Amino acid sequence: MTEHVTTPVAADATHDVVVTVNGVARAAQVPARRLLSDLLRHDLRLTGTHVGCEHGVCGACTVLVEGEPIRSCLTFAVMVDGAGITTVEGLAGADGELGPVQRAFRECHGLQCGFCTPGFLLLATDLLARRPDPTEVEIAEALGGNLCRCTGYVNIVRSVRRAAELLAEETAGRAGTAAAELLVEETAAGEGTGDGRDAEGAGDASTREAGG
Repeated sequence: MTEHVTTPVAADATHDVVVTVNGVARAAQVPARRLLSDLLRHDLRLTGTHVGCEHGVCGACTVLVEGEPIRSCLTFAVMVDGAGITTVEGLAGADGELGPVQRAFRECHGLQCGFCTPGFLLLATDLLARRPDPTEVEIAEALGGNLCRCTGYVNIVRSVRRAAELLAEETAGRAGTAAAELLVEETAAGEGTGDGRDAEGAGDASTREAGG
């Protein structure tokens, strides 16, 4: 009979974890039982991720892992080694300007105390990436897993609708800018070709006059 021997693991053993958070590679040494929420808040000092119930119920700790919303208080840090993570800090622009989802929540008063807001912002970001023009029913279904004790949810739904409008405006603006730049390039190329043809025509005329 084969005897199986289990080698105990030291309680203080640590593991190397490398994640890309908001586009930046970050590394840390963490215990096997370190939660992702603790990695973000304590090891990486990204305190925008809030911890509420610590049972995966309230959703305040929601972040995006490879674009998918997850409860960071129920996820071990070692489980996301090598993954890309988006936290609420990653929704703002490089210059610190609020992103469209954040601006919509501010404009429509989609928050009061703000404790649950990071989770709702990331859920909204995920929803709008999948459904750029969601219905109110789809918004309610997407946000239904997160709890808010202040707003009554009405303004949160309005905020997501407004975020969809802002994102559509930005997309249309980028498309218009790209079209304008292409038109300028085509016009410049056409003018350059025309100038060359004019110069060739003038040269031919001069040659005929000289020959005459």
